[in-house]
Amino acid sequence: MRLFLDTANIDHIRHGVKLGVITGVTTNPSLVSKEGKVDYKHLVQEICSIVPGPVSTEVLSQDVSGMVAEARQIATWAENVVVKIPASLEGVEATHQLAKENIKVNFTLCFSLNQALLGALAGAAFVSPFVGRLDDIGEHGMRLVKEIVEVFKKYPDSIKTQLIAASIRHPQHCIEAAEAGAQIATVPYQVLMQMIRHPLTDIGISRFLEDWHKVMGEGKSI
Repeated sequence: MRLFLDTANIDHIRHGVKLGVITGVTTNPSLVSKEGKVDYKHLVQEICSIVPGPVSTEVLSQDVSGMVAEARQIATWAENVVVKIPASLEGVEATHQLAKENIKVNFTLCFSLNQALLGALAGAAFVSPFVGRLDDIGEHGMRLVKEIVEVFKKYPDSIKTQLIAASIRHPQHCIEAAEAGAQIATVPYQVLMQMIRHPLTDIGISRFLEDWHKVMGEGKSI
């Protein structure tokens, strides 16, 4: 499973790429707004220059013609940009039009297998089921990820769409996404930092250093 960062923060993106574990980014208007007043186009282009893989950014229009027009413009910003289209009826039609023009679409805000299937059949490169938001209303978000993975696997010749497990809230979601067979999980920076942490690792490092200093003395290294 690959990891993307769900953010618009340049410092966080640079760090994730430097670690060698982040290969893509997903953004949306809410994430961009957290960065204050920015030039949206230039911000996305900077992210695209940092990240080696897909960078998803969202359209604002809700009608088909508006979505397609915005997507065409966004697609010129960088070679690795992907356009996020919402999982609405208009979004399905827009996705179909864009796929015919070889513009990659991330079919986002998916909350059902039907939505994911329609997005895939329309030609989306990615579908993004929102795990955490389903959990918030008492449903089982990761179960949807498993369902989508299982159905897509049954039709390898006709469905090439990849699944991005989105709205990840904690490291356990990452484990479950990997176990479910999701090709990608897009995670907040805080979750990425939490994934490496374990109290036993911290204790082990501390003990090793204490024992080394007891034997070798302070300030000495290998």
